[in-house]
Amino acid sequence: MATTTLTGFSVMSLLSLGYLSWDLMSPNQVEKEPDQTFDDRSPVQQPPHIIFIMTDDQGFNDIGYHSSDIRTPVLDKLAADGVKLENYYVQPICTPSRSQLITGRYQIHTGLQHSIIRPRQPNCLPFDQVTLPQRLQQLGYSTHMVGKWHLGFYKKECLPTRRGFDTYLGSLTGSMNYYTYNSCDGPRFCGYDLHEGESVAWRHRGKYSTHLYTQRVRKILAAHNPLSQPLFIFLSFQAVHTPLQCPQEYIYQYDELENVARRKYAAMVSTVDEAVRNVTYALRKYGYYQNSVLIFSTDNGGQPLSGGSNWPLRGRKGTYWEGGVRGLGFVHSPLLRKKKRVSKALVHITDWYPTLVGLAGGNESLTEGVDGYNVWEAISEGKESPRFEILHNIDPLYNHARTGSLQKGFGIWNTTIQASIRTGDWKLLTGDPGYGDWIPPPILPGFPRDYWKLERHIKPLKSVWLFNVSGDPYERFDLSEQRPDVVKELLARLVYYNRTAVPVRYPTEDLRADPQLNGGAWGPWLGDDEEEEENWDTVFQKNNMEWNRKLKMFKSRSSFRRLNARMISNRI
Repeated sequence: MATTTLTGFSVMSLLSLGYLSWDLMSPNQVEKEPDQTFDDRSPVQQPPHIIFIMTDDQGFNDIGYHSSDIRTPVLDKLAADGVKLENYYVQPICTPSRSQLITGRYQIHTGLQHSIIRPRQPNCLPFDQVTLPQRLQQLGYSTHMVGKWHLGFYKKECLPTRRGFDTYLGSLTGSMNYYTYNSCDGPRFCGYDLHEGESVAWRHRGKYSTHLYTQRVRKILAAHNPLSQPLFIFLSFQAVHTPLQCPQEYIYQYDELENVARRKYAAMVSTVDEAVRNVTYALRKYGYYQNSVLIFSTDNGGQPLSGGSNWPLRGRKGTYWEGGVRGLGFVHSPLLRKKKRVSKALVHITDWYPTLVGLAGGNESLTEGVDGYNVWEAISEGKESPRFEILHNIDPLYNHARTGSLQKGFGIWNTTIQASIRTGDWKLLTGDPGYGDWIPPPILPGFPRDYWKLERHIKPLKSVWLFNVSGDPYERFDLSEQRPDVVKELLARLVYYNRTAVPVRYPTEDLRADPQLNGGAWGPWLGDDEEEEENWDTVFQKNNMEWNRKLKMFKSRSSFRRLNARMISNRI
């Protein structure tokens, strides 16, 4: 049988490597693409095409090269031929990771240091922040986003197309049904959540979101001339976030897994693996590959209650233990100088902003004031990372640890406050870091729910932890009592960062956001000339009169707040 050569690879060889299948997409997945191909062997005359792929809630143990029960041949191959990032950090929940990727700034510098942006909150990515796609537009890029936004949408100014993306197809909220695109914020507030540009995309109802998003990326690649303008695509999958939904043919592949949640979860990971295969095939077919950089990243740790696994790391999504913030990540590109290796360079999600701006030809003035570092030489050439320290977060609103005090913080830091920082080999946590057990992969039927009920609500009896995470990546040996000198130094760093923090932006929910008041779909509910009821800069300042009124109200509803906190914890 004759084979067709594709940039040095035969179709037969790509089939054997798992990049292609004879039927790349089932008939109901394929949309007609322009019949054009471009020669990607032409000399590189422009900055690279950048494809950033983010998965949602994919745990450290939820990829083939870390796991024994989930099969991801395409991701494994791309990572093996590129650079695996094995000292890579993200944030423990959705909104913070996306905000740090898009702005290059820690949460304390954007006001998003507490929780996520909820659908009915008049809140979004601050307007004074110049986003990564806006910088890339300035440098001549065509910019496109496909998938989950979760950075606020109460005004049109908040939407992806107003924050630097030329086109957008995806969801604005944090989670939705993979087929109907119905999204609920509690039992009463439900609406449709799929948008194309700034309009509701009703016509796509019924299409599985992972397949739909892959189709859109392929169409973007097919319609664009790779030699005319560099391209930036942010593919932000909803998968593998709950609800656990997947076409049955993928679930059949994991019949050997007795745990139903793990079986469905593994199948959803496989749909992502197939999607990445189809995207990389399109990069080759349409002439982008030789001048492209593909970055793969998860947004936070996995959720064991929903089939995810961070084993052998400690903790889960929503916590500041390694299982919550240690991310899956790799870079695949023909432009890498040293390939096929594992990088231990310290990399944080804020680093992508200056790194990609640098790759796009921007100078340092375009990234002035960001918290990230340009880590391209560390990734591509194996040089030492310019990053030595990561502020995981300081959240003054999270439930305060009852065992903490200013005294336990050497008189310089109140250890009731949830905070975490890594400096060199050392990692410090204060306050309540979140559920901190080591949870094995969910293999047995019904696990880990029964176990979770027994263990998860046990409150820690201390408020300061110190680990040497280079020598103890599983956080089993707390050295806070043996090394008070290191504890004090890292507490001083928290004090330093806290002095630069802006007020927390976490406004109360707005009833006007109800989808039933807006045509049955989630979307902006305030006009650009309307103001939200509360001023962001004064929401949580105690010298504000409104604060005093709310404080009294909150105290009178303390029991409700505790119940609500538990409900939110369960949902996250």
